[in-house]
Amino acid sequence: MKKIKITKKDLKFYMLAEVFKDRNTKEFQRGYREESGRIALAQKIRETREKKHLTQKAVAHKALMPQSVIARLESGDHGVSLDTLSRVAHALGKRVEIV
Repeated sequence: MKKIKITKKDLKFYMLAEVFKDRNTKEFQRGYREESGRIALAQKIRETREKKHLTQKAVAHKALMPQSVIARLESGDHGVSLDTLSRVAHALGKRVEIV
């Protein structure tokens, strides 16, 4: 793997106000809600798994999927299908409820 050297002059820094300057737009609000929901779901899954003293591998085995799927789900960086979410919930003794 080729290493890339990054220096300070390669980076651009932003003030927080500049990053969130468009926070009052509908598009920003929608994206923020979606991202917040994904992160909250990921945290809840991890908390539930840890409370039950299960490893990602154990949950994956119960859900009949690779451990990497559980890791991606808990990262909150990726979307998840309803089928995958349902299988993980079942493996954790929970159920998915859509309201």
